Amino acid sequence: MRIDRRDFLGTSAAAAALPSRLRAETGPVFQPEDFGAKGDGATNDARAFAALSAEVNRRGGGTIVLGRGRTYIVGAQHRGGDYGWTPAPVLELKQLSKPLSILGNGAKLRCAPGFRYGAFDADTGGPVHGPTPSRRLTEVATPYRAMIFITGCGARVEVRDIELDGNVERLRIGGQFGDIGWQIPATGLILEENTGPETVANILSHHHAQDGAMIVGAAARADRGHISRLICRTNGRQGLSIVAGRSYDFADCEFSHTGRSVIRSAPGAGVDIEAERRPIRDLNFTRCKFVDNWGCGMVADSGDSAGARFVGCLFVGTTAWPAWPNKPRFSFRGCTFVGAVVHPFASADPALAARFVACRFTDDPKLAPGGKVYVGNGPIANMAISDHVLFDGCSFTLVGKGLLPWSWRAIYRDCKMVQRSPTKGMPKGRYLGRSTISGNVDLYGAMIEGELLINGKRVAHGSQGGPPW
Repeated sequence: MRIDRRDFLGTSAAAAALPSRLRAETGPVFQPEDFGAKGDGATNDARAFAALSAEVNRRGGGTIVLGRGRTYIVGAQHRGGDYGWTPAPVLELKQLSKPLSILGNGAKLRCAPGFRYGAFDADTGGPVHGPTPSRRLTEVATPYRAMIFITGCGARVEVRDIELDGNVERLRIGGQFGDIGWQIPATGLILEENTGPETVANILSHHHAQDGAMIVGAAARADRGHISRLICRTNGRQGLSIVAGRSYDFADCEFSHTGRSVIRSAPGAGVDIEAERRPIRDLNFTRCKFVDNWGCGMVADSGDSAGARFVGCLFVGTTAWPAWPNKPRFSFRGCTFVGAVVHPFASADPALAARFVACRFTDDPKLAPGGKVYVGNGPIANMAISDHVLFDGCSFTLVGKGLLPWSWRAIYRDCKMVQRSPTKGMPKGRYLGRSTISGNVDLYGAMIEGELLINGKRVAHGSQGGPPW
């Protein structure tokens, strides 16, 4: 799934031409030009967008319509306030009681060049660099918190057909701030504590100093969130951060190349599923891509998160693991992993352990940008603990230095494994159905209950050394 500016504009025009039940209930209509915006790619329209936001907030909702294909320059800073250089809002919509639609029509919001981002000396204005990151808010600078920030809304929210360009490569970068890296707001789209249904479609969010998008789902939200063709690339900290919420469906999205621009901050993931405010549950990702991120393609390792399903997705790790699913009830069906998966969740309860069904695992450099594949210390699936982690109908095709999974009590059913490296792989576990292995392996302690062929030779049933389990 590839998207460039031409694809984006074409899709946006097609979407705008379609009848929409959602857009039929528009309420008042607002255009940035009515508030003085030029949309000419040169004039800074920040004040116009702030005025537009204030009017939408006053009216309690409505439809914001951007000029077809226009480029609106945004971003502003003033001394003092919350930070040393405090940003002005761009599109900041709060506590709306009526439906909200933002119809981009293929327009672009681009941060103006030259603004400060990072830590700067409050007196001289110069960058602050030191052995440890700054933690003084009087040194912090950012040109925007979020280009689109929608929070506390009780009715339907719809955002579609917009490009959000953080333009980080043309900002003035200061020192680091926070626990690690640049932990300073500068995100494309934030959905926070909205209790009504949320729809996001055809958003290209890139080159933001922090995240391409962030979701903070409300505890009281009963409707599902539908997010399609959200493309987050080349952002500094995350493609997408999910820090709270439940019942979100992602389709045909991409979260790639995080940390590949002028700054990077940990975790540097494509998607970070990290429950900070409240639990995360019931996420679906269908036909999504997680490619060439500085950190993990997808990481879930902290907070109360559970229940994410990935179908037909592509995970490619070039400098870190393509996936780190260390939370219960994560499942993958028909997915491709290029590079080493690490810490799939293991449990004495099979219902909680990670499940991989009809998935493909490989270290083939032809499938990775620049031919670089991350395999860590070797195993294509690296499991410190592996109880009941299931690989059902999966293939492992290792053509380089990658090794077959390191596991102890994983379950392998109807799997095909090929390893070229002469180093011993250790895919130990319980073998069900019919599986084949080609390569040098150590299966001491494994339990063979189905049919297993290693290099063409049938392996006897039962324990392969040690007590049965």
